Amino acid sequence: MSVRTHWAPADRGGSFGWNTLRDLARAECEGAAPGTEFRACGPAESSPLGRRGAPRSLRPRYVRLIVVVLSAVGTWGIGGAAYIHAKAAVGQWLLERAWQQTRLTGAPVKPWPWADTYPVGRLIAPTQHVAMVVLAGASGRTLAWGPGHLDDSALPGSAGNSVLSAHRDTHFAFLRELERGDTLIVETADGTRRHYRVRAMQIADARDIRIPRDSERSRLTLVTCYPFDAVRPGGPLRYIVVADAA
Repeated sequence: MSVRTHWAPADRGGSFGWNTLRDLARAECEGAAPGTEFRACGPAESSPLGRRGAPRSLRPRYVRLIVVVLSAVGTWGIGGAAYIHAKAAVGQWLLERAWQQTRLTGAPVKPWPWADTYPVGRLIAPTQHVAMVVLAGASGRTLAWGPGHLDDSALPGSAGNSVLSAHRDTHFAFLRELERGDTLIVETADGTRRHYRVRAMQIADARDIRIPRDSERSRLTLVTCYPFDAVRPGGPLRYIVVADAA
């Protein structure tokens, strides 16, 4: 299968949308190899509060979680924005537990039994006092819970260019505060911490973005929608931060 590097306009689900990524995601959903013909997949909700719901035997375990979510929504106010923020906050709590189990066992651990993603690393921005778990994949379902790792880029903390994406109004809101020279840290499953130094920030049109997959050194590329204070999501602009291993 040939890899297309054209960036397509993305919706609220993500900061970027390569057609190749859509193909990979749908092929995976159908259990087919990337590049094969596939049928359109139905919606798959990875949220523990989603419409598919939890198995009856697991529901009591999440009663407290539901109460937390409802309280958060009541605090922030009723509306879509409040739900998004509540989901992001509660999600990171569940992901943090899964990440700690991943570090203990050395194997990927799902944050809840029917999740379609799992933690692959932890991103830390010391100057901005931010720490969050990074998830496998960059689909809209994944980004609702935390930053997503682009499947065909290098794993966070490894050699090559690791591309991460998240929403501008939740997990990657701190990018607007980053400055050249700031430190970013990636924690891997074996406990190793790799330090990166921010070297560039830029604003680009999603339809024209080209991000190299290969890099002679370990590199971290963070992508989110722009502008940060946009009233309506889904615009064509993206904010990109590039950091090289220190």
